[in-house]
Amino acid sequence: MKFWKPGLIAAALLAAAPALAQDENVLTIGVRTEAASMDPHWTQLSGDTQVQEHIFERLVGLSSTSQPIPGLALSWEPIEEDKWEFKLREGVKWHDGEDFTADDVIFTYDRLRGGVSGAPASPAFQLEKGGKMWEKIDDYTIHISTDGPYPTMAEDLAMLPIVAEHAVRDAEPSVDFNTGQAAIGTGPYMFEEYSPGSRVTVKAFPDYWGGEPQWDRVVFQPVGQDSARLAALLNGDVDMIEYPPTIDLPQLVEDPNFVVSTIPADRLIYIQPGFKHVEPFITDANGEPIMPNPLRDWRVRKALSLAINREAIRDRIMGGASLPAKNIVPPGFFGYVEGLEADAYDPEQAQELLTAAGYPDGFNVVLHGPNDRYINDARILEAVAQMWSRVGVTTEVDAMPRNVFFSRLIRGDELSMPGHDVPEFSLAMTGWGTVAGEATYTVSGTLETYNAATGGGNGNFGRYSNSEIDARSVKAKRTIDNDERRAILEEAITIGMEDYAYIPIHFQVNQWAMKAGLEHDPRTNERTRAMDVSRVD
Repeated sequence: MKFWKPGLIAAALLAAAPALAQDENVLTIGVRTEAASMDPHWTQLSGDTQVQEHIFERLVGLSSTSQPIPGLALSWEPIEEDKWEFKLREGVKWHDGEDFTADDVIFTYDRLRGGVSGAPASPAFQLEKGGKMWEKIDDYTIHISTDGPYPTMAEDLAMLPIVAEHAVRDAEPSVDFNTGQAAIGTGPYMFEEYSPGSRVTVKAFPDYWGGEPQWDRVVFQPVGQDSARLAALLNGDVDMIEYPPTIDLPQLVEDPNFVVSTIPADRLIYIQPGFKHVEPFITDANGEPIMPNPLRDWRVRKALSLAINREAIRDRIMGGASLPAKNIVPPGFFGYVEGLEADAYDPEQAQELLTAAGYPDGFNVVLHGPNDRYINDARILEAVAQMWSRVGVTTEVDAMPRNVFFSRLIRGDELSMPGHDVPEFSLAMTGWGTVAGEATYTVSGTLETYNAATGGGNGNFGRYSNSEIDARSVKAKRTIDNDERRAILEEAITIGMEDYAYIPIHFQVNQWAMKAGLEHDPRTNERTRAMDVSRVD
């Protein structure tokens, strides 16, 4: 009999060696986050996207290491300095039997640009970047023009799912997708059922252009608590889970009844300082606002970074499954800066910097973050708060559900208005996934000055602004030559990280656990997809 340590709930202790699902053509996946919508233009949340990717496809796909690969487009190339040509895949069928053509692509991009009514976080800004304009040349050729050279066209379009014009033109956003009426895609699986709070079920599309899917049916079962999700795996209720509890990974790895797959993630976990002149959650010993905001002094930001013991977080909280960081993209990605190493833990230097900045007795802060989005997020928040408090920055943690956190992080301030978001928090722990294996999007999104019209700084939730970075970010987005663009990006990243525009903690390591008899091709972007799971003889 196998005994498990207390990381598992009691029910899990009774689990015997599980068998594969009774119906060998069904794959049941225990996911951490429930999908909020089947409308692929409704949000950009991973919990939604990974389910939608089974139904809807993009012109450009992404490999397991986030490199652009052919999707609904077979090929693409710049045919002029400011124009790209995309050749579409012929013979592709929508799930209702209609033919996929360029008209569907044009309709999709028009829908996004026109605005999806009620959508909380549409990916439409990808079309605004570079001033994109699109044109149908024939049924299987489109041209996309920009207002100048634009090297990351393929990466941008890899973020935009294509919908069927005939099914979506008169559909009510989100609602008609959630019933299945408008959820007509070209992907390997078709919509079957969306039951909020319970499950999403998709079934194999027999006429899929990429060949017969591995599974007849796939069930996504949301199980929010890590221990309950692991218990579902051990008890045979699901075949596979994402985000297994880090405390139990060593035993899962050693158990022949299970398989663990792992890959370094593109997800950076970091702390975003706020740069307003006065920040609401930074106060002196009497609880009064401090003017000017201490976080505007780079010495204070560096002190906060030096006060974080990243190795302790890795070893004691993450179970070894993290990579301490100062870079903003992981090793191997385009734009990674060699030699930009994570700050070593140095509380004494942190206190010296705080004193030099005029805060020998520190000050009070509230550190906000989610408690259900990132691996061990609430525990990391508490650990950082303790570390900062030890150097005199007395820190209170306010952790909350992800839907509440991100709404407040992006536009929670009372000064927010349509078309101009104002973040609420003074210090917030959040995460950023680098798309398509390169840093252009990350530099533009997190380091460039916020500009709602261009999409620049769309993830810059502290409203950091640095003209040297802005100039390089804009130049990188217009530089086709890869070597030249890489050098520009590395300069921008180095400037931002030496100035502590934000404080990187670590890159997550993505992990999944499944029953023996399955194998999994893991993805750097965290997505859990049935297309990556197969049976082993």
